[in-house]
Parts: sequence; structure tokens; C-alpha cells
Amino acid sequence: MSEHFGTLSDGTEVHRWTLERAGVRVRVLSYGGIVQSLEVPDRDGRTANVVLGFADLDGYLSHPGPYLGALIGRYANRIADGRFPLDEVTHALEPNNPPSSLHGGVHGFDKRVWEVTPVEHGVRLSRVSPHGEEGFPGRLEVSATYTLSPDGALGIAYEAVTDAPTVVNLTNHGYFNLAGAGSGNASGHELRLAASRFTPVDADLIPTGSLDEVAGTRFDFREARKVGAGYDHNFVLDKGVTGSPEQVAELYDPSTGRALTVATTEPGLQLYTADHLTEPFAPGDGIALETQHFPDSPNRPEFPTTVLRPGEVFRSETVYGFAAR
Repeated sequence: MSEHFGTLSDGTEVHRWTLERAGVRVRVLSYGGIVQSLEVPDRDGRTANVVLGFADLDGYLSHPGPYLGALIGRYANRIADGRFPLDEVTHALEPNNPPSSLHGGVHGFDKRVWEVTPVEHGVRLSRVSPHGEEGFPGRLEVSATYTLSPDGALGIAYEAVTDAPTVVNLTNHGYFNLAGAGSGNASGHELRLAASRFTPVDADLIPTGSLDEVAGTRFDFREARKVGAGYDHNFVLDKGVTGSPEQVAELYDPSTGRALTVATTEPGLQLYTADHLTEPFAPGDGIALETQHFPDSPNRPEFPTTVLRPGEVFRSETVYGFAAR
């Protein structure tokens, strides 16, 4: 089911699609592929929206920085100095997070209107990113399919093909608060993460290239514990790249009993505790769990590759499951 959600300054209409199954309701926007709301029940059967979002289009247009619930591309996370080499050619990007390029540039996928097609129990968003968009090479045909499973899990399956060598790294930038959006700080949530290593960063949040052990550090979430604050780091998932989604994380809110599981094909997960959120939100109001390849991979040949070449198909899938206990 779709409805009019707003109109951009150039006259482009934005629509909202509602998916509902097994007691879970998801609302997705054609603008930015944004998951505007995600309603799930708690241990007492009470339903609440567990992702941060805005009630209208103007909210997203006037607060683009947090990337609330958005589809991120062409490259999720940071690329150092806004440039990367590929086949002996250096490509320059917009350093929209100086000195780095962040989340695809000034007008990344989060600020584009996508074509939406209904599919069984979901919607398929698609667009063509032309060669040179935000400095990235190659004409990229990309899609993201949002579906609800019989038990109410939200799956996002990404696909892309290119006509020239390029780099691709896609994710969803949802901020979760399992006590309910607007309920306050989420730092008391408990997180378990199947990652024995993480990628330490410099002062600009660019990976140093090292893969450090989490043992004995504040980055050790192999056993569930409260998240706290002060995280904007990529974790190296123990499973690596996989052909089908494998569970890598669980986030739990003791106050409501809501639990979120994350399964993915990706080798990394960015934990961001939203310490820099500003009004109308507050720092720590949500927790982002961004499945991804590693930050700055195009400049780090030792990291899992993000290069996509003609004739190949980029595929990535992440599944967000919900339960209450």
C-alpha cells in the first residue's frame, strides 16, 4: 500500500509504502529508501516504533546529516581524503566529511528518489547511478528489495551491476531504540556481537589498517553487555563474507523485552552509538548497526574488496529479526 508523502522543490513526488506481516509494520519512503518507521510488539504485546525518523518529508530534508533510516551508497562509511585508486586511475570524490568522503558524498543514495515496484510481501527500490555521480566511475544499476518474512523479519537484499570498474558498499542507516523512538537514551541496551576483532581508527575515523583483537578492551561484545556510549567503529565479523545471511548480532532492551537480531552476508558491522545526534533528537537516542564492507577499503587492498567489474553482480543481504522475551 502506498500514499503520497510529500513533494520536493523540483516537483518530484515522494511516496510512502507500508508493509505489514506477523504483527510487524514497516514504512518505507521512495526518498532515500528510508525506513521511516518499524513497529514491533514488546513482551506484553504493546507495539511501538523502534527506529528514529521524522513524521514528514521536511524533517528529512532539513536534517540530512544523521542519515536516519536511509539507504547508503555508492559507498557506505568513509573513504580517506575523498579519493581512491582503481586500475591505476585515481578517482576524486567530494570530501563532504573533511577530509573524507562519507556515505556516498553530498548527494548520495540517501538523497535520491527511487523507483518503487511492489513485490510479494515487500517492495523493490531501483535507480541508475550515472557514471561520474559524486565522482564514482561506471554506470551503476542498483536495487534494494525490502521484504517481510512469515515471522515478521525485515530483509533488505541489494543488487548492482556496472558497465565499468567501480566500488560499491551499501547499507541501511537505521537507528534502533527498542524501548521505542522518543523514549530516551538507548545506551542501556545490551549487545552481543560475533566479532573477535575491530578496525582501530585515527582522529578522522579512518582505519589504520590494523585488525586488533577485542579481548580485554571496551570493544569486546562477544558476550552480551550494555552498549554505553562512544562507539563509531567497524567490527570484523568472525564469519567473514558469506553467500547467505548468518546471524552476527543481537540487541536487547531489558525494559520492554524486545530483541533485535541481525543476520548478514557482509564481513563488517559499524556500531554507532549516535553520540552526535542533535535536536530534535539527543545524543544516544538510538544505536546504528550498519552491516558493510570495511571503511576505506578502496585504499586498503588488504581489506575485503569492494571492487565491482562489468559482468559481475554485487549482492548483499541483511535480515533484521524481532522477538520479545
